Amino acid sequence: MFSLKGMNALVTGASGGIGSAIAHALASQGARLALSGSNAAKLRAFRDELNEAYAHHDHDGHVEITCDLSNTTQVEELIPATLDTLGGIDILVNNAGITRDNLAMRMKDEEWDQVIRIDLEAAFRLMRAAARPMMKARFGRVINITSVVGTTGNPGQMNYCAAKAGLTGMTKSFAQEVASRGITANCLAPGFIRSAMTAALDEKQTAAINARIPMGRMGEGADIGAACVYLASREAGYVTGQTLHVNGGMAMTG
Repeated sequence: MFSLKGMNALVTGASGGIGSAIAHALASQGARLALSGSNAAKLRAFRDELNEAYAHHDHDGHVEITCDLSNTTQVEELIPATLDTLGGIDILVNNAGITRDNLAMRMKDEEWDQVIRIDLEAAFRLMRAAARPMMKARFGRVINITSVVGTTGNPGQMNYCAAKAGLTGMTKSFAQEVASRGITANCLAPGFIRSAMTAALDEKQTAAINARIPMGRMGEGADIGAACVYLASREAGYVTGQTLHVNGGMAMTG
């Protein structure tokens, strides 16, 4: 169940904490990956790690494609490069994202622009480009990584919350447009997941976060990876336009 054998996937922000966990999960189920990110050396090392961990005989190994998501030209070249390298695209995971936190009255135009461009606009461009090959194949899985704060809001993150909430609306529209062609589009909304970012928090900050989570702890990257595998699978073919919240009960949304 939930085998992704024979499927090709593009994951953006693939060498980051959550991105690498998603990539591991998809690769472990047999998918062949195009790993995208802006750090070429880090991507190459991660590609080698994946190829070593999951030496599948049914594909030629995972590939990396460097891409700066703030550069429109590079974003527009990413899906064609994926098709050239993998021969097709079955799964698109828009995971890459940045934060530029500030209170509303202090937020600079560029802090707004950067977050919207990378977290929202790049995802739109990649969905638009992936639509045609997926429609032609009459199969596709689009998974957009949003965040619990896209639903709840968060002080100091107007730009980020706007981008994540925007992704949700965008996903629902896309899901309705392509549903008849066997393509699904869903969001995956992580809560607090243990990462390099959360490791920098002190004990007091960590305790304050854990107190807001009914499970009393942060999640692991593997929790997001497992949810991603489910949404990418053939078995999830009747699930579309949804947001799957993985947050330990921190926000229990309808």
